[in-house]
Amino acid sequence: MKENKVNDEEFQNSFVFKTDWKNAFEDNEFVKVFSSDILENYIINKRWYGGKASTLKYIEVVDFFKITSKDNTYYGVLLEVNFKEAFYQHYFMPLAFMAEEELDTNTIIAPLKMNGQDGFLVDALHQEDFRKLLFEKIVHSGDKSDSKVKYHSGEKLEDKEYKTSKFMGVEQSNTSIIYNTSMVLKIFRRIYISTNPDYEISRFLTEKMDFKSSPAYMGSISVALTEGNITLGLMQELVSNQGDAWKFMLGEVDKIFENLKYKKIIISKLPDIELFKRLKIHSVPHEIIDWAGLSIFMSIQKLATRTAEMHIALGGDIHDTSFTTTTYNSDYTVWLKNRLTYQFQNRLNILENNLHKLDGLALELANQFLSNKKEIRKLFLDFDWTKMKSERIRIHGDYHLGQVLVNGDDFCILDFEGEPESTIRDRKVKQPPLKDVAGMFRSFHYSIYATIFNNVDKYPYEQEELFQAGEILFKYFVGVFIQTYTDVAQAGNLNIGYKKEIDFLLKYCLLEKAVYELGYELNSRPRWAVIPLTGIASIMEFNDKLQS
Repeated sequence: MKENKVNDEEFQNSFVFKTDWKNAFEDNEFVKVFSSDILENYIINKRWYGGKASTLKYIEVVDFFKITSKDNTYYGVLLEVNFKEAFYQHYFMPLAFMAEEELDTNTIIAPLKMNGQDGFLVDALHQEDFRKLLFEKIVHSGDKSDSKVKYHSGEKLEDKEYKTSKFMGVEQSNTSIIYNTSMVLKIFRRIYISTNPDYEISRFLTEKMDFKSSPAYMGSISVALTEGNITLGLMQELVSNQGDAWKFMLGEVDKIFENLKYKKIIISKLPDIELFKRLKIHSVPHEIIDWAGLSIFMSIQKLATRTAEMHIALGGDIHDTSFTTTTYNSDYTVWLKNRLTYQFQNRLNILENNLHKLDGLALELANQFLSNKKEIRKLFLDFDWTKMKSERIRIHGDYHLGQVLVNGDDFCILDFEGEPESTIRDRKVKQPPLKDVAGMFRSFHYSIYATIFNNVDKYPYEQEELFQAGEILFKYFVGVFIQTYTDVAQAGNLNIGYKKEIDFLLKYCLLEKAVYELGYELNSRPRWAVIPLTGIASIMEFNDKLQS
């Protein structure tokens, strides 16, 4: 036992059941009490539980399966959480029942007495025996496979002997376990009755395209139901890194803003450019290089290259229809317009209900947004697929600096699950690769404004001047990225269209992304609503008739 102190009072408060643990989920009384009295109190406090903003109505066990080791019986339990707002979510929980002396954790779901035996119900991932069991089942999946649970060992999985396992960082929306200091198994807590895009794309990039700039696929766990396959776990290579690109960019932008002071730069005299102007590094004005330094543009060039290579790989299969390129058509356009007009109306409602929380520039931009709502809606509805000459592919779908690891002077792209707000079906729709590019541009924009907001007293300039400098810097970041991205994509025969179409799609996707962000900021941190509002204003002022 690992330093667990369990007092008699906890055992006195045990839930008592006549059944033993090996038959627990076949016992109606156990399932009933587990689903309500035990689970409802436990689940609402977990980081991975995504229903905190809604009112829980009831939890139902929709399926379960046993995973047995030499010494223990574990359960994989699939839960349906129903909400009073008339929707539901599915979750996966691996469970163990352990006597006090066998516990590897202080994190206890509930004390239980099962057929006279005292013990504790715990999340099985906290038990090393269970973590080892999962590893070995993946490694030896070629030998045999349970009828319901499917384990898969990837082509690149070479380290086949279990040595160690530990949790990776704090628990987020998923739970990650590091094996042998070289692999990470991500257990999906929120599950979907469909294969997870992260599994699909990771395996495809590794085994079909040999793409080197994302963690190599090592294996997976899924469960086969009559309704479809559910991905429960994804094992990948653990990439050595110096943190994510968001942290890296915040550090770089902070140095750039400090240079304003040290180099006595007059912001109003910095050379400005139009948004989406293509720039090779040697074409960036010397005043900008003197201010920001050369290395940040070299990093942006490298990130643009890796992004284009990812898209070339994702659109590079001529056999697997999930990953072949496709053209635009009326079905896609109807899907797109329905989705965006619904989202736009939702954001308008949120903004109108939260105007009282805004002041200064944010309020001014919010009123401008409301005044221009017809123009913005028209831009969303002006998507004419018949004028599109480029192609759609499977994309990352939630691409930003936080999804990229810094690996020396290179980058590694992670987490292909897609946009959290989207349905699993929508995440698999083929989209313009420039939607990912737009996501990264919005992340650049955020890194600049987050630096300004987080260092209010650090730079001796008025906030308005810092915003002006930030907008100029953003346009140069975008210019260098789009030049490199376009060169690499077109050299790799990825059809992203020509300049006019690229600019239209970038503007369209940037606007979509900024409107999406607006709802999040107004609900969680209204002071930051100025960031997407500034982005929307900047995009809408870009008045070239891009799709004439």
